[in-house]
Amino acid sequence: MIQADVIIIGSGAAALQLAGSLPKHLNVIILTKSTVIKGNSAKAQGGIAAAISATDHPLLHYKDTLEAGRYINDSNAVRSLTQEAPAIIQELLAQGCTFDANHEGQIALGMEGSHQQHRIVHAGGDQTGKYIMETLLNNIGENVTVYENMHVYHLLMDRQHQQCYGVKARSSHDMAHTFVAAHVVLATGGCGGVYAITSNASTVTGDGIALAYQAGAAVIDMEFVQFHPTLLFVDGKAKGLVSEAVRGEGATLIDEQGFRIMTELHPLRDLAPRHVVSQAIYHHIQKGHNVYLDIAGIEDFSLRFPSISRLCEENGIAISDGRIPVAPGCHFLMGGVRTDSFGRTNVKGLYAIGETACTGVHGANRLASNSLLEGLVYGKRAAYAIQHSTNQQDFSAAPIERDIPNLPFSVSLPNQQLLKEKMMSYVGISRTRAELKQHLAWLESFSIRSLLQSSLEELSTEDITTFFMLMNSWLITSSALRREESRGGHFLTDFPFEKETWERKHIIHQIECREGFIHEHNKVASLY
Repeated sequence: MIQADVIIIGSGAAALQLAGSLPKHLNVIILTKSTVIKGNSAKAQGGIAAAISATDHPLLHYKDTLEAGRYINDSNAVRSLTQEAPAIIQELLAQGCTFDANHEGQIALGMEGSHQQHRIVHAGGDQTGKYIMETLLNNIGENVTVYENMHVYHLLMDRQHQQCYGVKARSSHDMAHTFVAAHVVLATGGCGGVYAITSNASTVTGDGIALAYQAGAAVIDMEFVQFHPTLLFVDGKAKGLVSEAVRGEGATLIDEQGFRIMTELHPLRDLAPRHVVSQAIYHHIQKGHNVYLDIAGIEDFSLRFPSISRLCEENGIAISDGRIPVAPGCHFLMGGVRTDSFGRTNVKGLYAIGETACTGVHGANRLASNSLLEGLVYGKRAAYAIQHSTNQQDFSAAPIERDIPNLPFSVSLPNQQLLKEKMMSYVGISRTRAELKQHLAWLESFSIRSLLQSSLEELSTEDITTFFMLMNSWLITSSALRREESRGGHFLTDFPFEKETWERKHIIHQIECREGFIHEHNKVASLY
């Protein structure tokens, strides 16, 4: 057993911001299932949204965030996020992060969809995530120990006091390890890996959300999945992300005949909200067309977008042709583990930050370049909450849970690839109640409830991952079936418009352990 003051599960921008912001006298452990730089954060091409120009203001950023989120955001959370954004940029500069500059030597500000101002701060052209991760890594002290290739599969719970006090994990050699701490932070990212077409790293399979749900934490807004409009699409497969900043620089969406598909669909045309653009591309492809980004008008494209250019070249697409074949794919989860403004969940000692968490900031659809910002802001806030917490007791002698029943003899799990393809087909960009019901029945034919109430010790690491994916797929599908309207990332053909009666309502999933049995609750409630 290894003891620490703080355990952080995950190693993206939110996790590293937290680790670097904690007091140096605290012993911090980071557990990551792969390597530190292999997750989504390091791959982030987009930038950080911040109102730092003379013509911009955090209030304008706030309004754009609410508009993109279709007004079910927590307005107080949005207001404080946009107010803190300029200071985050200054802190990164002070830590040595080099942002792109204009000809006057000032920070260059880009434009992205749904923003009314140029306010996107980039680094290395389209390598913002890489630059920020390097900066955050350099800011981590010797009080932080990183364990790579460590797959967390269980949260240790004191059920009597509803408190989390540690984790169980497996190394790459399949050896079991136990870590205990007064503070456990989930920062594992979203669950984009449950979809066949996705921009997410292969490690992003919803582990943190599944772990939190099993521990009794509330999970909300899981129906709101953002599909990025432009993934490089070659030979029927997604090959990587083509940043929205490309359209911000003037690229347009066209089909094989050169028809501009967004011209009549939205006042912002190619810079319309992501759900609008994704649905337009999806329906155009469904009609038998191919869709491309026309980049012919962007000067020095390879210099402005080096990683995208490299991605295209690696997949046989010549930038000189002026067209990049694209299709929408799963990109970001607006829902997740419900937290307060400091990353605290309803389970004592358990926190969630980054895409794992649902802070209320994003609403029904995330505004472009707000995700890195949210991770950095809430990483700092969680550090403050931990530093000032009274929950600092020694858990080294705490009893490791022994009352969890062993796994039933026969457990069935779906094939991962089939699960991904079914999620893309039935719970993707466009949904119907009939298909959602069909898919939910298929998901529930597997051992969800048995696994929720059992120890996962006997499962292989691969099967544990499959179960976490199954759990997230069930949460998304059941939530999508429950919300009888279309809003943001959730488009239901049976109810194709927003309903005023749903504007303040959120779908909440939570389980409770009583007398050795798991009781599931899901409800619709007004929260903000």
